[in-house]
Amino acid sequence: MLSSIKNQMIAKAITRFPSLAERFLAAYQPVRSEGVIPWSELGKPLRTCKMAVVTTAGVHHDDQQPFDMRDPDGDPSYRELDGTTIRSGFTITHDYYDHTDAERDLNIVLPLDRLDELTAEGLLDSLSVRHFGFMGHIDGRHISTLVETSAPEVARKLQKDQVDLVLLTPA
Repeated sequence: MLSSIKNQMIAKAITRFPSLAERFLAAYQPVRSEGVIPWSELGKPLRTCKMAVVTTAGVHHDDQQPFDMRDPDGDPSYRELDGTTIRSGFTITHDYYDHTDAERDLNIVLPLDRLDELTAEGLLDSLSVRHFGFMGHIDGRHISTLVETSAPEVARKLQKDQVDLVLLTPA
């Protein structure tokens, strides 16, 4: 509990004092990946595509298990988000960013209303009903779980849902 409060205080301080964020980012060492970055060109017009959202904002339904904030290496699991009900009952379990604004307007991290507008305008064919939420702080021993287990599971589910395009939203 104490580390959770500490993490939340740090996130709020970094948000309010950009010089602290710059120092934090300067000390950060990203994990290096091998090979080329996977890229697939969109093979059809956007107006014929079905889209899903994958967010690392720690969003989940109120009745789902919260992400594990006690583990300093994060939580590599994910939550399935029902796009038809998430707006009326969600929680954000993530201590590593200030999510005050996202709690007021979920579209900041899960822009389903904005994507519905694109669909209504005919710029996008449809939205998947199923979307996915991760907790963005994943480090150390959990990176292999994310890369080898969680991400491939989500990719298979997106394929099963016949999703053509995924919008990734960080927090």
